[in-house]
Amino acid sequence: MADRIFLSSPHMSDEGYEMEYVKEAFDTNWIAPLGENVNGFERELSEKVGSKAAAALSSGTAAIHLALRAAGVSDNDQVFCPTLTFSATANPIIYQNAKPVFIDSDYETWNMCPKALEKAFQLYPEVKAVIVVHLYGLSADMDKIVELCKKYNVVLIEDAAESLGTYYNGKHTGTFGDYGVFSFNGNKIITSSGGGMLVSNNEDKIAKARFWATQSRDQARHYQHSELGFNYRMSNVIAGIGRGQLKVLNQRVEKKRCIFEFYKRELSELEGVEFMPSNDWDAPNYWLSSMTLTGKIRPIDIMEALEKENIESRPVWKPMHMQPFFEKYDFVGTCISEKLFENGVCLPSDTKMTTEDLERVVKIIKGLWLK
Repeated sequence: MADRIFLSSPHMSDEGYEMEYVKEAFDTNWIAPLGENVNGFERELSEKVGSKAAAALSSGTAAIHLALRAAGVSDNDQVFCPTLTFSATANPIIYQNAKPVFIDSDYETWNMCPKALEKAFQLYPEVKAVIVVHLYGLSADMDKIVELCKKYNVVLIEDAAESLGTYYNGKHTGTFGDYGVFSFNGNKIITSSGGGMLVSNNEDKIAKARFWATQSRDQARHYQHSELGFNYRMSNVIAGIGRGQLKVLNQRVEKKRCIFEFYKRELSELEGVEFMPSNDWDAPNYWLSSMTLTGKIRPIDIMEALEKENIESRPVWKPMHMQPFFEKYDFVGTCISEKLFENGVCLPSDTKMTTEDLERVVKIIKGLWLK
């Protein structure tokens, strides 16, 4: 069988940047808990995206959790959350004993629908925070969402786990809200094997997040804790990998864009195929190339045909309000997210793919329309 083609797997730099930083951590014996790589990664990521401060954490999920704590979200508070997302966006709301209210998508962005969000504000005026996601590297309509959050004086948290390197009107996603969240999980556009980053222009809030993330240990000779803490800090080794990966972010974005353009050029003319949207204000990182199908060929047909040839693909995220754990929570919208889930498929978007790999994927997909 031909070599496996992955959806999106780790891709270390050809230059070996990551090993330079990791070796430094070993040579100086700063494996853990923190060290210069952690400090450097926070500084360099902040400079890259244009944020004043950052906290390197164990995961993007941890970053969302601490953002919610910093926003004052607690027992029975309501938090607006897009329904079309991975559960890691919604889980931290439950960690805080708060209640998610799921907001529908729109076709223009595949992200949180501003009209549904405005309706939600009218229905739930006591909402404490809004989490917006930039799905598959596509920016949400941030002007409208920011305007609504300011109008109702609600904290805005950006889950930019999938959109590092994406720009909205020339500005990095993750920097429009009060807090921004990035992920360096193994499938993301750059990876440190795991880990995440919380960014904000509020340096005091980031300092507080670092404090919570290191078990809320007070400044005392003995171990003293006046607040609930978490073991959420990133290790110095992982941060070293992240620093090396950050150097090749622009290369990874360019390759993702080439992959998307290849698929769109080769497959757009097939009956019933429509690719994820593009907007004048959006410069996506194209983390995953995704499309919807409305004809005789269904997403499962493509996924099964590719899997037979050792090629990985996936459905679009299943909406949170359809998930067994979350279906008891409120939902605002017209079920556009359900249609995107039913009709959507994510194509292999691995940055190590060759032209031959892309041609192989396209040939299999086109073959379904010839049967």
